[in-house]
Amino acid sequence: MTDNRSLISRFPHLKEDFAASLVVFLVALPLCVGVAVASGVPAELGLVTGIVGGIVTGLMRGSSLQVSGPAAGMTVLVFEAVKEFGLPVLGVIVLVAGTLQVAMGLLRLGRYFRAISVSVVEGMLAGIGLVIIAGQLYPALAAKAPDSGLDKIFQLPGAFLDAFGDTGALASLAVAAGTVAVLLLWKLTPAKVRAVPGPLAAVGLATLAAFALDLPVATVEVRGLLGSVQPPPLSAFGELAGLGLLGTVVAFTLIASAESLFSAAAVDRLHSGPRTQYNRELVAQGTGNMVCGVLGALPMTAVIVRSAANVQAGARTKASRVLHGAWLLLFAALLPDVLAYIPLPALAGILIHAGAKLVPVRSLAVLWREHRGEALVLAVTAVSIVAVSMFEGVLIGLALAVVKTAWEASHVKLEVVDKGAGPVEAHLSGNATFLRLPKILESLEALPQDRPVRLDLSGLHHLDHACRTALENWAARHSAVGTEPVRLVTAA
Repeated sequence: MTDNRSLISRFPHLKEDFAASLVVFLVALPLCVGVAVASGVPAELGLVTGIVGGIVTGLMRGSSLQVSGPAAGMTVLVFEAVKEFGLPVLGVIVLVAGTLQVAMGLLRLGRYFRAISVSVVEGMLAGIGLVIIAGQLYPALAAKAPDSGLDKIFQLPGAFLDAFGDTGALASLAVAAGTVAVLLLWKLTPAKVRAVPGPLAAVGLATLAAFALDLPVATVEVRGLLGSVQPPPLSAFGELAGLGLLGTVVAFTLIASAESLFSAAAVDRLHSGPRTQYNRELVAQGTGNMVCGVLGALPMTAVIVRSAANVQAGARTKASRVLHGAWLLLFAALLPDVLAYIPLPALAGILIHAGAKLVPVRSLAVLWREHRGEALVLAVTAVSIVAVSMFEGVLIGLALAVVKTAWEASHVKLEVVDKGAGPVEAHLSGNATFLRLPKILESLEALPQDRPVRLDLSGLHHLDHACRTALENWAARHSAVGTEPVRLVTAA
């Protein structure tokens, strides 16, 4: 009795956290496997990342209710990295990315990720979602997906046409479509039924259907937990000398960090408990990724689906996420052969549904009506990711966001006062930058050439070097036609 009281005093919310951990485990299990398969790595490595995210990152300070693991948002980047550099090098990439995350957290750079344009982040997620949907429709059709994002989209009609003459492809498509249907309709079921998470129910029903009907569909290949965990060999670290690998490391670091910290901000809005400490959360995420790298597993980020499930299930402390990692470990150790019964098209359906949720169709329509510049940044980022690649697409989005902000900040007004006699008065006010030069020069060059001009710059808050030089050159040209020299008036 005394021991029970002591346990309750040390863990006053153990009952709530225990129940929440089971819910998060059931949500995480199919997603861990699905993300791993979609990333082109053994299914068990997804479980390894989920275990590390629960037990290692879960124990650390930062965000108390946020749950980490393999994320659909990193699927495209991981798949490209494995295809280009090989699975042994993936561990090196994740290890170095985790080290950089820890360094950024210790240098207190976590808060700067909050300055990234929300439109760029939503555009990144939308682009990832589109690539995931297009890519996962191929395993749903029992076909091999093309390499590039554009080819995945353009070759889809042909893949669907080919499927209609293939019994195996039709069976696979039926399983994937049924999985998506269960996910969409699960929220309409009675509350007692919804106690089982939708992803688990969808995969479970698909597995039962495939087994009972003896459907000719591919299933998950099982290698065993120990057989899948392979630390990167020392020779793999030599790849760090290449610029291509370093670019991939930077992409992993920035995207995983941004996704985790934006997820933390979203999770904070779901509960009234302690707020996220961003720098400590970045250190926790980096530590988890370092461990994943040593084990040769997938990278981890905070995952909003699991985190929201954790909060909604009544979790109160970080014990829930640690326990969910323990349940994943027990499953991987005791029941790995169960994975071999899961149909691949069911996992494809899970990821198609997850990818669709990353595309903010409704918010994009609202954004277009209210802030068209932000909507343009979002759309260009998403299209760039599909057309080029993840890293380049994000860089394009960031560059466009910076240009948009600079353009909006460059408000300049030119007021001309001509009294018919004496000099023409021209007053510039606001922020004069090179972005507004064409407008400024066009207005100044329209002034009468045969009249003296007094150009008053005292109303400018900012005048960059390009603008100053251009105005001085214009003044010299205007003065050269024989009138009085242009008089420039600056602030005292």
